[in-house]
Amino acid sequence: MTSLDLELARERSHHDACRAALIRMTEDVAEQVVTGEDTAASGADAEALGRHLRSRAKEMREQPPGPLFFGRLDLDDGQTHHIGRRRIGEDPAAPPLVVDWRAPVSRAYYQAGAHDPQGVLRRRRFGWAPYSEGVSEDLTALEDEQLTAGGAVTVSALLAGEIERPRVGPMRDIAATIQPEQDDLVRSDPAASLCVQGAPGTGKTAVGLHRAAYLLYTHPQRIRRSGLLVLGPHRTFLSYIAEVLPSLGETGVRQATLDEEIARHPVRAEDGGAAARVKHDARMAEVLHRALYGRVDPAPADDLAVPDGSSHWRLPAAGLAEIVADVRAEAPPYATGRERVRARIVRALQLRAERRWGPMGAAWARRIERARALTAFLDACWPRTTPEEVLAGFLADPADPALTEAERAAIRWERPPRSFRSARWTAADLVLLDELAGLIERPESYGHVVVDEAQDLSPMECRAIARRTAFGSLTVLGDLAQGTTPWAARDWDGQLAHLGKAGAPVVPLTLGYRVPAAIVDLANRLLPHLGADVPAGRSVRKDGEVTFRRGADLLAATREAVREALTAEGSVGVITADGLVGAVERAVREGGEAEERVTVLPASVVKGLEFDHVVVVEPASIVAAEARGPNRLYVALTRAVSRLTLVHAEELPEWLGVRGPGRPTPRTAP
Repeated sequence: MTSLDLELARERSHHDACRAALIRMTEDVAEQVVTGEDTAASGADAEALGRHLRSRAKEMREQPPGPLFFGRLDLDDGQTHHIGRRRIGEDPAAPPLVVDWRAPVSRAYYQAGAHDPQGVLRRRRFGWAPYSEGVSEDLTALEDEQLTAGGAVTVSALLAGEIERPRVGPMRDIAATIQPEQDDLVRSDPAASLCVQGAPGTGKTAVGLHRAAYLLYTHPQRIRRSGLLVLGPHRTFLSYIAEVLPSLGETGVRQATLDEEIARHPVRAEDGGAAARVKHDARMAEVLHRALYGRVDPAPADDLAVPDGSSHWRLPAAGLAEIVADVRAEAPPYATGRERVRARIVRALQLRAERRWGPMGAAWARRIERARALTAFLDACWPRTTPEEVLAGFLADPADPALTEAERAAIRWERPPRSFRSARWTAADLVLLDELAGLIERPESYGHVVVDEAQDLSPMECRAIARRTAFGSLTVLGDLAQGTTPWAARDWDGQLAHLGKAGAPVVPLTLGYRVPAAIVDLANRLLPHLGADVPAGRSVRKDGEVTFRRGADLLAATREAVREALTAEGSVGVITADGLVGAVERAVREGGEAEERVTVLPASVVKGLEFDHVVVVEPASIVAAEARGPNRLYVALTRAVSRLTLVHAEELPEWLGVRGPGRPTPRTAP
């Protein structure tokens, strides 16, 4: 038996011990739930304890199968630590068998190097069989890196193999492959907001999700109490990332689209392009503010007389106007402002009563608060209202000086509904309703929000997120070059200001680990045409392949490209313009290539997804389909993590490298 075989046998034995310890941990937690239910304590304490124990038991039961560790550190003080996705120990007081990757001691696994060993003598990486569910026999390889000051930098074959592993199924966590610059972002100050400008394949989405898991580990009470939200661009993307946080031992995190987060009504209508642009414009914040507070009468004409038995307490109109003006200047939420006006009127009346009759008790104040005359005054001066009532009134007659006549015409309801309850709201209307709801009553704030593809958010959508992070922090992820909405951001400073985090640091990630250099180089040719000042992407991978296929019969050429793609391992994504997706999907299915590994998608929903082989069908149609067509094509090209085929019948956009009369320049990796 070789020394390698002996080491593998020892590590497999350690993994068996870890598995047994994990089973005991799970059983102990289940037993604690039963014991905890019989604990003698106050009702509130018993309920809190039971909730905590049941949550922990559920977390232990639902831990996804898989290897229990992926690395090991041998330190110069003689200690050895196995690094995994969660802590595993035989006893809480004993040294753990596996250290959580988020623990402080684990940081050296990602950061230590020959130039700075950080007390590490040896870093060991483990190779597991693909899709292993954690059987010890699946531990098939290990690789040691000796870290000595001034030593040579080595390239990990296991690390490279894990990064380049075919993409089949949902997104995986990257706990085993986090790079130093990614680790810095993951472990950054929990209280601070952060923006990551990430080129394709740099792992910005994974960084955001791992930062969320890190915050839940380091600040569990604060983050869990106020909640953690992950916002994605669409449901396809959320399905793709859904298993990352559970694989890291974190469940119960809300993952949603912004539309789902703000939904007060179903979307039953669609705006035209001009109307949507107006409704998403930053000016709408002030427009809606004026529409809401236009209901407030700043100068009541009549005195207020409140009966009190046989007497009346009177407050002159001038005093009422002063109270209203003071509350307006304090700018509380609208509903709070109404009650603040009520309270100050009661206090002013109470002072008058006490000057005549002496101290008045709380019962007297409550009776005056409920007086019909006072409520009638408030209904006239500061009326109750709802977001729907205000927006319906505004859209029926959008007369605001901030809008041009053409803009007013674009958003004006042609036939106002009989009531706001029967209104057919659009997706943009829901954003405006959320703005009004936030003006009326301040929403609860999350402890932390991770928002992906943030470059595509409109100013009004950013404000919706800002309201939900007023007292929490934010991780902003995006790529200005991938902005595809009509209101997509051109720079991060303005976007961060709309998100309520002006001045948050913007950290670029340009070194890609998943998209090969051949594909990155092709995509970089589009950058001058995308209207965004971002650095060109780079890649550590020298493999990959880019192929051009031209054919008069576009669908036949597509079928052939998919057939060739299926000869290699991994997932296949077929991406085309939204208007062509139906014909392309039928062609792929009729050709017999519609197997489980093949997904046909419109270019509008591929952001954030990855496939081993991508077939982009008719790039010119993607470019021509919308104003941000070049940006959309840039997104489509960079979904490939191994191979890319461009199928076309029309001429390719010239900036992709056309030579001669419509003849593409072939590009393959060296």
